Amino acid sequence: MAAVPPGIRMLVSFDRDQWYRALTFILTFLLYTSFHLSRKPISIVKSELHKNCSSVSEIATLASSSGSPQPPPQSHHTDMDCSWKPFDKKNYRQLLGAMDYSFLCAYAVGMYLSGIIGERLPIRLYLTVGMLSSGLFTCLFGLGYVYNIHSMGFYVCVQVANGLVQTTGWPSVVTCISNWFGKGRRGLVMGLWNSHTSVGNILGSLIAGYWVSSNWGMSFIVPGIIIAVMGVVCFFFLIEHPNDLKSMYAQNTSPGKRVPTKSWNGVNGHTEVYHQYKDNQTQSYDTELLLPSDSVCVPAQTVVVVKRESEPSAISFMGALRIPGVIEFSLCLLFAKLVSYTFLFWLPLYITKTAHLDAKKAGDLSTLFDVGGIVGGILAGVISDKLGKRATTCAVMLLLAAPTLYGFSMISEFGFGPTIGMLLVCGGLVNGPYSLITTAVSADLGTHKSLKGNARALSTVTAIIDGTGSIGAALGPLLAGLLSAGGWDRVFYMLMTADFLALLCLLRLVTKELTSSKSPPISAVELKEL
Repeated sequence: MAAVPPGIRMLVSFDRDQWYRALTFILTFLLYTSFHLSRKPISIVKSELHKNCSSVSEIATLASSSGSPQPPPQSHHTDMDCSWKPFDKKNYRQLLGAMDYSFLCAYAVGMYLSGIIGERLPIRLYLTVGMLSSGLFTCLFGLGYVYNIHSMGFYVCVQVANGLVQTTGWPSVVTCISNWFGKGRRGLVMGLWNSHTSVGNILGSLIAGYWVSSNWGMSFIVPGIIIAVMGVVCFFFLIEHPNDLKSMYAQNTSPGKRVPTKSWNGVNGHTEVYHQYKDNQTQSYDTELLLPSDSVCVPAQTVVVVKRESEPSAISFMGALRIPGVIEFSLCLLFAKLVSYTFLFWLPLYITKTAHLDAKKAGDLSTLFDVGGIVGGILAGVISDKLGKRATTCAVMLLLAAPTLYGFSMISEFGFGPTIGMLLVCGGLVNGPYSLITTAVSADLGTHKSLKGNARALSTVTAIIDGTGSIGAALGPLLAGLLSAGGWDRVFYMLMTADFLALLCLLRLVTKELTSSKSPPISAVELKEL
């Protein structure tokens, strides 16, 4: 007999619950990857919505200086000629910034409501509707190119609607993943899982960059179709909580363990089921007193024992704010997300303008920032698990990010090699705290000991923290659009200021962690490991 392959032995070594846990991890990872994949195209397409077409006039100038016998044709091209209206005006940066702001402002406002609504609706259905709606609005933006739409109001309305429906994603997936994974090594698990943001940004950049120069409408339509398809997958396969499986398996008991039954015609044609006892079966003393020696049939009555536990009530908004650490981490995320989303929406355009690369090359190069973000998020989770100090880990990374941002502001003076290194390092230090706060810290606070085991607060706490952070995400790109008109240096000064303010918000928690003799993780309530 041949030996069983080691891969098969490894597969059968996992029990049923471990397989379902792996399914939930992979599925929620892919679901939120599609969310970020659909957000990224706007940053790639910006350089196409407003691009420099002065090369035509430059060619004419070169032709006239080369001594051509015939005068070159008169060119009336300007920098605005090849841009997409209404982004062909001199205030195009402000218009692009307003478009970012409309999406992110709607996202920030909707996030506060999303967590409260999500706790009162089935997560699977709530998330499915949000993903299908997001796919629709993402495709609508791309259809602006197909149908030659040049109305600023159209693009702003689509962005606002898309921002609102995208709020269904984050509280839902964080609640779901926290239901399946307990407290042990949460930082590592969440760090690995949260890399979906960077993976989504990378895939979104590559997909949008493929069509940006030829048909930028497809840069939105393809991601819109992808997130809609993932919404259908969510509907068919997402398991919200391990307890959802218990009722299903409780009904599928093994046939060999059932008591033999026999059907008889009862009164008025009704079929009744009887337990059948035979002579060769050993009965208990009490059974023998009740049953004769020959075979009998006793009517069977199904008795269902239901263990009813008190359902915890959903936490209020003010109740969630009173959880220790929620306010500090929410304010810290506001400034940290301001920095991260400024890079998300403006990095490709910045590279285009300073490094003089086309839209596709700038989009491909900007993905290195997200690669660094993957590493930074995982490192932040591992270090915070090891030390048991979430706030201190975030503070150290924020402190190191400030000088890195200053170095990044001089990217145009570096060569290609140092630029790649700076993108990786800056991405890790900027996205590390952002990743840790939105995942492990939110899950810790959502299961804080003050809640006395009420896990229904997790969605609301997650929404409050990420909603406050989304205010910074809305302000960052808007301010970048306003400040970049006076030079990119002003944008980086704003980012460094926001970085220091994020650090200041954590000082009280850092002091508390460092002065305590023993610093356990924030939550003393451990979710049940399955």
